[in-house]
Amino acid sequence: MYYSICQTGLACGASAAPLVALPFMIMFFLIIGLSTTAIMLFKLFLWWRVFSKTGYSGAFGLLILAPFGTLIMLCILAFSDWPAGKKARQQT
Repeated sequence: MYYSICQTGLACGASAAPLVALPFMIMFFLIIGLSTTAIMLFKLFLWWRVFSKTGYSGAFGLLILAPFGTLIMLCILAFSDWPAGKKARQQT
């Protein structure tokens, strides 16, 4: 008798478990997605400001979205003459 009730999922709660977990899973992935998006936008803003202060176009900050973009950005900053530095040398 117990086997037939549990087989239908009415008494043992076997089919109710995934339905209970679904809202928690949705909230979890929503929170993870929103926080990841917020962090990426903040990093993009920071790199935009760094490139703007060095005299480059702030759009170079969009390289962070590319694979190995951070490495490319660091190479640009490390091995090139900054436009802001060129202006300062010309004024003196």
